[in-house]
Amino acid sequence: MSEYVQSQENNVQSNQSESQQILVNHTEQYVSKAAGFWIRFWAYTVDLLVLASIGMLLIKPIFRLFSLDINNPSWYAPFAVITATIFYGYFIVMTKLCNQTVGKMIFGIRVISKDGAKLKWSTVLFREWIGRIISVIPFNIPYLVVAFTPRKQAIHDFIADTKVIHEGAYDKKQKGFYEKPNTAKELQEQNVF
Repeated sequence: MSEYVQSQENNVQSNQSESQQILVNHTEQYVSKAAGFWIRFWAYTVDLLVLASIGMLLIKPIFRLFSLDINNPSWYAPFAVITATIFYGYFIVMTKLCNQTVGKMIFGIRVISKDGAKLKWSTVLFREWIGRIISVIPFNIPYLVVAFTPRKQAIHDFIADTKVIHEGAYDKKQKGFYEKPNTAKELQEQNVF
């Protein structure tokens, strides 16, 4: 019983010391707003439409011109290999050169490194190739992680240490620096009086 009372007294003392702090400096900081699940979903949908258009307008006519099989269901079929190469190549090249794909451009979002540095080839390859394979294989379910993480990051963002932000939108964060006021005893020990 005495231990319980003693711990409550310690909590009261610590709460009193925290509440006696004085705000010394208050600053406002603007940080890039993270792009959420829905805007990233629609940007990805536009990218899939762009890729489907490339497939329908370029790849299928070439295959039909040379009488090559388009309907072979195996993953190593020439049509599947070429479309997969174009799919991953599109995301890798566009993200490296522009920091965004066509879908991201339309919706005003871009990929940046967590530390703000320029995206490296290794970062882009891990994000757009390895990360997308991990995200696509189990029925695209890992993409839903964006909706539940505080910084709106997907699995491929965590792998590559990147984040997707809005280009022209910022969140306002307020920072305050608190200091414990000097008591009379502390001032006396410092020979202020």
